[in-house]
Amino acid sequence: MNHNRVVVTGLGAITPVGNDVPTFWNNICNGVSGIGPITRFDTTDHKAKLAAEVKGFDPLTCFPSVPEARRADLYTQYAMAAACEAMADSGLIGQCDPTRVGVYIGSGIGGMNTFVAETLKLHDRGPSRVSPLFIPMMISNMAAGAVSIRFGLKGPTLPAVTACATSSNTIGEAYRAIKHGYADAIVAGGAEATITPLAVAGFVNCKALSESTDPAVASLPFDARRAGFVMGEGAAILILENYDHAVARGAKIYAEITGYGNTADAYHMTSPDPSAEGASAAIRLAVDEAGLTPADAAAVYVNAHGTGTSLNDKTETVALKAVFGANAYDLHISSTKSMTGHMLGATGAVEAVASVLALRDGVVPPTIHLEVPDPDCDLDYTPGCARKVELRAAVSTSLGFGGHNACLVFSKI
Repeated sequence: MNHNRVVVTGLGAITPVGNDVPTFWNNICNGVSGIGPITRFDTTDHKAKLAAEVKGFDPLTCFPSVPEARRADLYTQYAMAAACEAMADSGLIGQCDPTRVGVYIGSGIGGMNTFVAETLKLHDRGPSRVSPLFIPMMISNMAAGAVSIRFGLKGPTLPAVTACATSSNTIGEAYRAIKHGYADAIVAGGAEATITPLAVAGFVNCKALSESTDPAVASLPFDARRAGFVMGEGAAILILENYDHAVARGAKIYAEITGYGNTADAYHMTSPDPSAEGASAAIRLAVDEAGLTPADAAAVYVNAHGTGTSLNDKTETVALKAVFGANAYDLHISSTKSMTGHMLGATGAVEAVASVLALRDGVVPPTIHLEVPDPDCDLDYTPGCARKVELRAAVSTSLGFGGHNACLVFSKI
């Protein structure tokens, strides 16, 4: 059976280190951190004081009016801004059959800001004061719906909700839809906006967040001092397209997506399986589909899930060793969460953007503030500074609450 090749033809991003792709990538390569004190609410009574907030975001760059922007939760605003950048970058508008273009944009939590605001209205002012827009603004599929409406895209549209693996799954499932002929192109990615008192308190109380007050030692993937992740927010979008369709219209091609793995731990609500059986299976599925072998490791970049939690980083290291064997020590690995924080449902897409650009430029971004090696995390995590490397492929891993594992492989074209 013949399968379509699938390529990346557009990128968009709203992140804690830049509200467009060039700014994001420049800051990531230069080790600029987006982590700082929370400004969205008073943290006096909260144990977690830091987050990686999006800064200087103006929804009117992607919505035609203030009333229209106000009818979208912040997570949808972020998704729309990233989608507008990606669509403009791709040149796809007017060059496609809209019934053959889909939208796969997911969110781990959805409209948390709307949920909290309307819950407080109900409590303080009664049911009659709850907004009629509460449900459509809050639900997790609305970013996909809004982008579909904006661009008139009528092809397969399927958000995913798999916690921190969400947008790696949306990209992977979009890849499969194009590969098997169900669409010519798909707008794929994720968005999240959960820096609220309720979400921060919830993550703290389940022992997931760093309680450090120093941004330099808060998000410490693979470092022996790590003690939880820092919450981030934002969105990222990739335009995935049938290779032949892209070539026929003269599109710019960033990279080819060549592998995808999707598995479950079936182990615990929040903790990864320490054996790394599920995570390693997802990585193995993706790299096998991409045609990579352990001998290729020296030309492979791994954008690790690398949350900075004790169990995740150790388990992910075990998984990479299980797949690449002794050659795992030749991999070029980093966690961009050391700069962006953990963007939850958006993190897989943001890290996919970083992976694609790493391939394009032959640059491995750093894991900043990695200064105290952990004996259990003994691979090359690119501490401190970016490196120039001739890369053949980039592997991006995402491991979510509920035991969801997703892995993407991008190849140089």
